Formats: sequence, C-alpha cells, structure tokens
Amino acid sequence: MRKMTYGEGIREALRIKMQEDPNVVLLGEDVGPYGGTFGVTKGLWEEFGEQRVRDTPISEGIIVGASVGAAATGLRPVPELMFMDFLTFGMDGLVNQAAKMRYMFGGKISVPMVLRLPTGGGMNAGAQHSQSLEAWVTHIPGLKVVFPSNAEDAWGLMLTAIEDDNPVCYLESKALYSRKSEVPDHVAPIPFGLAKVKREGSDVSIITYGKQVHDALTAAEQLAQEGIEAEVIDLRSLYPLDKEAIRATVAKTHRAVVVTEEVKRGGYGGELSAMISEELFDELDAPVVRIGALNTPVPYATNLEAAVLPNVADIVNGIKGMGLKK
Repeated sequence: MRKMTYGEGIREALRIKMQEDPNVVLLGEDVGPYGGTFGVTKGLWEEFGEQRVRDTPISEGIIVGASVGAAATGLRPVPELMFMDFLTFGMDGLVNQAAKMRYMFGGKISVPMVLRLPTGGGMNAGAQHSQSLEAWVTHIPGLKVVFPSNAEDAWGLMLTAIEDDNPVCYLESKALYSRKSEVPDHVAPIPFGLAKVKREGSDVSIITYGKQVHDALTAAEQLAQEGIEAEVIDLRSLYPLDKEAIRATVAKTHRAVVVTEEVKRGGYGGELSAMISEELFDELDAPVVRIGALNTPVPYATNLEAAVLPNVADIVNGIKGMGLKK
C-alpha cells in the first residue's frame, strides 16, 4: 500500500491507459504544459506530447463537440471541463449527440469518451464555480455517471470509464483533489454499478457518494458514541446504480438517509429517495431522510458557504430526528 492523493489516482489511471492505447487522448483548458487547473494532468504533456495532450480554447462547446467527433471516428478522448458549472455550453454535444448517437444509428456507432467534470463547493470559488450538478447528467438516457470518493476508486473507475464504449461523465470533487488515502500497488478496474460498504452498521443506512462519504463516516463515528450504529454506503456509480446494495442495507437497518452536496430541490438525492420509498417501502420503519444543500447559490464567503452546504452536524441531526432510541 502507498499514500496517494485523489488527483494522483486519476492521473495514474490516465497514464496507464495512454501507455496501453495510442487512441486515448486528453483535451481541455490548460491540460498541457500547465498540467490542468487542479494539477491532475501534470507531467502527461511531457510524457505523451502535444498531439495526445491538447490545450484548447476556453470554449466548453468546442471541447465537448470535438470529443464527440473524435470518439465517433476511432479515438478515445478524455476531455476535461475546468468546472462542471460550465457544462451548460457543452450540453447539446453531450445530451443530443454523444448520449443519442449509438441509439439513433442502431448500434452501428459508439462514442467512447470520458468527460471529466470537477464539481462541488468548499473551495471559496463562488456561485458560478461551486455547484453540484450530477442531476443534470443522471437524467439523460445514454450517459453513464460515476463519482469516486477516494484515490483508489478514482483510479479504478477511470480505468473502466476509458474502456467503456459509451459516453461516461466522470465527476470529481474539487475538495478531494489533495486528500490522501492508501492505494494498493496494483489497482484493478472497478465495474460500474458496484457500490461499496464503507462502514458496517445496524441502525440506519447512510447512502451517499463523493465528498459526502467522508462526512458520513465522521457522522457515523460521532453517532456510535451515543450507541447508534450507522452503515455507510458509497455508491461510486450513480448510473448504472447498484440497487442491490441499497436493498441489502435498507433490509438490514430499516432506515435510510440519503446525503448529497447538491441543492435538495430537483436533485439526484430525490431520485434515490423515491427509489427507496417505492421499491423498499415494506422494509422501512421510518420515512427516508434527505440531507443536501440549501436552495440558494453557493456563497463566496467561507462562513456563508459552510452554512449553505451540508455538513457532519446536518447528518447527525437528521439521523437523531428519525426517532432512534438507544
């Protein structure tokens, strides 16, 4: 085992796949000599050259559109948008082209691209650079969506994403880039649709992904001091979704808390909550609890940003409000 940051895990997967397959190419704003805004692609331009690690203009529409065309004609592009917030400029290429082409051409064409999407708050980056927008892409048929919470999963999920013949939205928490965790010397590809139990528990299930996995684990340790044992499930893959893991944990604890960083209104957390309520109603001893951000743009000021985004205390208080008595 060795210590590695979340960003380094992504980079190692990119390096391995670029060594294995000359059709894997990177493109985006400052991904070349600068190494990316968050340093993820550092060193890859020097190793693989400017033909395979391409700086682009500041145009998300061009980045996504060029990647769709490249993927449809034989390459395996891994484009990066500096902030997921500006996916708005690339939505037509992603939603109406990449996500639809395989279906509309009767399976005769594939679009093997991995769209890297740095997302989330906690960086004092302001309202236009701090949103959590996974609901935008999980809503679209034809897209796969993954969201790792640690370096090993970031590595393994990227290996799988690049091999997939469908467009994959690969979400990355900006707040986790420098977070270190232990990673084995050899990381195998992680299948999509396979959640992971991060902590065993018997009283309540916390279902989450990305940065909130760490908040959930901290909340679970605090609750344990009061005799409440929380199980923490890291979804890792938002679509395809590991429903069997959700069924298993809810059948075990009979209580479910869904934690996401996104604004609660219209969020992916609502989809998870609806699935649990509709398909696992007989297993529930209490209504599903949702924890998410307030319905407001993310502020710039540190104290206001902290007040808007969900935190450990929100998770603890939400679980205590479920009527658990020990």
